[in-house]
Amino acid sequence: MPISTALVTTDRPFRYLKQLVSHLGHKATTQLTGDGRGTVQLSAGTCALTAGSDGLSLIATATDTEGLARVQDVVARHLTRFATQEVLNLDWSEPAAGEDLEIVDPVVGDYLLAHCTAPDDVLQELAVTTREATGRASTMQVSHDEGALLTMLTRLVNARFAVEVGTFTGYSSVCIARGLADDGRLLTCDISDEWTSVARPYWERAGVADRIELTLGPAVDTLRALPDEPVIDIAFIDADKANYPVYYEEIVPRLRPGGLVVLDNVFLAGRVFDPAYQEEHHLAMRRLNDAIVGDERVEAVMLPVRDGVTLARKR
Repeated sequence: MPISTALVTTDRPFRYLKQLVSHLGHKATTQLTGDGRGTVQLSAGTCALTAGSDGLSLIATATDTEGLARVQDVVARHLTRFATQEVLNLDWSEPAAGEDLEIVDPVVGDYLLAHCTAPDDVLQELAVTTREATGRASTMQVSHDEGALLTMLTRLVNARFAVEVGTFTGYSSVCIARGLADDGRLLTCDISDEWTSVARPYWERAGVADRIELTLGPAVDTLRALPDEPVIDIAFIDADKANYPVYYEEIVPRLRPGGLVVLDNVFLAGRVFDPAYQEEHHLAMRRLNDAIVGDERVEAVMLPVRDGVTLARKR
């Protein structure tokens, strides 16, 4: 459970932030941005610092509680040393696990659902059928507000060719297909005939079956079979998380300029924030999240939508 936060109340938050980053830069990897955010990467873990109107906010992370305690101690000792004109109170929160973070507060989530265009009968019935047919796996289905976002994004880029990695029971496929231009086409990839068989009748009922081509098999093979030219207008990645970096690298070169790749579940239920989680898919998602920020081929924004959604637009 190696995440802990603190708020240091002070009128000099940016001053202390700069002092910490500058001083610890001699023994750690540090970074300071002009918008008042700094990071200190120690051997034991990391501390992110943000200067705001309320003071200096701190987020300490490490792979275990011992490392977390060392990070907290280093930051606290140096802050105390720098505070020659005031007494700073630094009370760290109890260590928490990333999965315990409330990414979207239930009150906020309910308000979001109530204030986007309502789903029609087809989507509502598909959601019910998915719950009945897949049980607990039904949580893999995108929420209605995220589906509405996919439709809007598809329309905004005037997409004629869309690619989806991870079909499940077809909810997101309907949403994307509905946003396509009149002559548009969606190629959707999955490995489960059982789950995608739920989708087919709803594609028909939604009037988009003629726009959707389903390919069963490893998605990476389907993507590599596409032309090398930039033919994709929009792509949605929502499949096995360990292979996200592979899917991303196959899609981006095939995106046309101005095209968009949308990646779902980039928070992994909060586990990407918590370095204690070291399974393959946790590591893969962290690597990709970091790589997209530095990818000069795209401009990107990460949104706190449900379990985290990244939008990357081809330059």
